[in-house]
Amino acid sequence: MPEAPTETPHTAAPPWETKVPITRRSLSRKLAFWSVVAALVLVMIYALQPRAVEVETGVVQQGPLTVYVSEEGKTRIRNRHIVAAPVAGSMQRVVLKPGDVVKAGETVLTRIEPTLSPLLDARARSQAQARVDGAIATRSRANEDIEMSRTGLKYAQANWDRIKNNTDKGTVSATDRDTFEREAEMKTREVRSAEFALQVADFELEQARAALQQIDKPSTGGAFIEVRAPVSGVVLRVQQESATIVAPGAPILEIGDPTDLEIEAEILSRDAVTIKPGALVTVEQWGGDAPAKARVRRVEPAAFTKVSALGVEEQRVLVLSDFTEQTPALKALGDRYRVEVRVAVWHSDETLLVPAGALFREGSEWKTFLFAAGSSAKAVVVKAGRTDGKFTQVLEGLKKGDEVLMHPPDTVRDGTSVVKRAELK
Repeated sequence: MPEAPTETPHTAAPPWETKVPITRRSLSRKLAFWSVVAALVLVMIYALQPRAVEVETGVVQQGPLTVYVSEEGKTRIRNRHIVAAPVAGSMQRVVLKPGDVVKAGETVLTRIEPTLSPLLDARARSQAQARVDGAIATRSRANEDIEMSRTGLKYAQANWDRIKNNTDKGTVSATDRDTFEREAEMKTREVRSAEFALQVADFELEQARAALQQIDKPSTGGAFIEVRAPVSGVVLRVQQESATIVAPGAPILEIGDPTDLEIEAEILSRDAVTIKPGALVTVEQWGGDAPAKARVRRVEPAAFTKVSALGVEEQRVLVLSDFTEQTPALKALGDRYRVEVRVAVWHSDETLLVPAGALFREGSEWKTFLFAAGSSAKAVVVKAGRTDGKFTQVLEGLKKGDEVLMHPPDTVRDGTSVVKRAELK
């Protein structure tokens, strides 16, 4: 008889739920996995924590401060002389060039000759020939008048000679004697008058013949004027170089002394009111290695309107300055050379200064960040005074030795943790 199957206890696990025994290898894998997860969590926590902002700092200190007004300018010769034509005429070509040296009263700039006679058309020539013929006829009539006057004088003189001899013998009355004497004198004067009329006829004939002359070289029979340099210096510009017909007052060339330079700067009117004669001027960007020194001589009283490069109308004032010394390097400067001028409008020998890059505007107030203890930024309100672009005068809010943040980024706020960039290196 077959045996009955053995019954499995109800506590036994089914075959599909067979437990895998835990080994040392599987345990190490689990530990490694959870370690990586924990590390990633720590990295994320660290990354989300606020970090200190890298900044640069500056120090508030005492020192001198000079406020300047900066503007472009140009050099110009103080005294310029424009040589003009004194009379109308034919001007010869000017051989001088800009830069040539001239001497007062000696250097001949050009010559002005009489203008050429005009051309005659057929009608004008016929009229001129008729005037010549008329002048010849007038001269012939004057010759005949002279002959007639001389004949009458000869007859009157002969009568006077006879009467004069008869008077000595007492045969002619005194009245007749005076009559013949007066007649002889009158005939003499008539001859002289006829001779003058003949001279007038000769002059009129020459004038009529001159009207028939065509173009001729003026220098062969006419005078000329030499235009000489009125002052010593150099030629700045030749305004009329070629030979031409000039009118009185026509400009020919310009002369000046290049060693007698001044500086012309067009300053905004709001800045010009702070500039006084005698103010110190620093001349830069003129081509030399070092800035040159100058002094303000004049601030012109009248302003003028000038349109800027952006199309804005501005009121500007001419400010004239003189170089305080003429160095050999400055001799290279010429007329109308570009320079940059910095005019001192305010100066203090000792004042509290903060770097201008540490200040920023917030509303209507100036503020800055102090580098406080514990490497944090502290916002303070500053009452600022004058500035030269690099340093600003501090009136209130800071004291000497305070350390401020330079050009703080937008991420910096009051209480933000900061660290000096130099400490990170």
